[in-house]
Amino acid sequence: MSTIKRLREEKGITQKQLADLVGVERSTVAKWETGTAFPGGAKLPKLARALGCTVADLFKEIEA
Repeated sequence: MSTIKRLREEKGITQKQLADLVGVERSTVAKWETGTAFPGGAKLPKLARALGCTVADLFKEIEA
């Protein structure tokens, strides 16, 4: 599971809700969560705020 997905699920919001908060399409969030795309630098602060974390938290490895 990706860090973005884990944080989103912990916050209890859908991909669509996160997409709306960040200003992207839901499919973009899905791509971030599967690792087929990555958020651009300009989106990172907004993404972190929406998920209630720091930008650095977005890059942390998930412990198994």
